[in-house]
Amino acid sequence: MALTATVRRFEIDLSDSDAHVYEALDLRVAQHPSETVRFLVARVLARCLEHEDALEFSRGLCVDDEPALWARDLQGALTQWIEIGQPSIDRLHRASKTGARVAVYGWKGGRELLTEARARPIHRADALEVFTFDAGFLDTLADAVDKVNRWAVAHSGGGLYVTIGARTIEGAVERLV
Repeated sequence: MALTATVRRFEIDLSDSDAHVYEALDLRVAQHPSETVRFLVARVLARCLEHEDALEFSRGLCVDDEPALWARDLQGALTQWIEIGQPSIDRLHRASKTGARVAVYGWKGGRELLTEARARPIHRADALEVFTFDAGFLDTLADAVDKVNRWAVAHSGGGLYVTIGARTIEGAVERLV
């Protein structure tokens, strides 16, 4: 018998002073049976940090040629390709050939990924954006994930503050250059 995805709801009050975004998000996120909660949390945070109306979760882990998050314009052309974790250089090369902005949100190996992207032939390697979260921050959030989640996410100056009930969990997102 095949395992099915677990649908989790995230009601998020987003306050991103760096991007001047202040929104109330109501997200339904399918967690693939093989997906860790850390990966799920990174996807949700990336969705918050990259917020735009057209951005949506793809079918993700169960489809090889789709990123974790993507956005399309009104004509259907891909405008955003956002990966989570540590995708292969070949995957990033294919993604950058779509013409979309390519970004990666991970928690380890970000600098190595950038070094490898610059050392190997990758289309538009200089446009690749890599961001890292602290793994401990993601794990602390992962421990608090439930079926229905009510979070307040604030982003300011690279700092991330996630309030769940009366508890605020502090972390950071670093853009690697």
